[in-house]
Amino acid sequence: MLAELMRTLVDALAAPTIFALLLVTALSVLDAGAAIGERLLGLARLAEADPERVTQLARRRIERADLLARVGPMLGLMGTLIPLGPGLAALGQGNVALLADAVTVAFDTTVLGLLVGVIGFVLSRLRRRWYDRLLDTMEVVRG
Repeated sequence: MLAELMRTLVDALAAPTIFALLLVTALSVLDAGAAIGERLLGLARLAEADPERVTQLARRRIERADLLARVGPMLGLMGTLIPLGPGLAALGQGNVALLADAVTVAFDTTVLGLLVGVIGFVLSRLRRRWYDRLLDTMEVVRG
């Protein structure tokens, strides 16, 4: 009985997990575009701003990238494991087509989750470097 309840709950998480994964994938692509604009135009304009404001802005942008780097792979793992239960059950019943569908979803969600993680990690590292350099420059100029 408890196992059935847990299976029902996990099955109910499949669609929201895939939706959330698609959402964070789109957000990571948008954030990558924003980072390109930030690097090409935004940082130069921030050099004249208040260092405290720049620090707060940097913290928010880095935290967003860090969040993507962590949440993407988690959602990818959830999207991997959720369909494998029914897929393995289908294999036990001889339904190889259902297993193939489950494994395809599992691999697709794994790849998307890792992509989001890579994008978030790279953006986080780059932004840390960019903002550290900008704040160091601002300190030298104002100091």
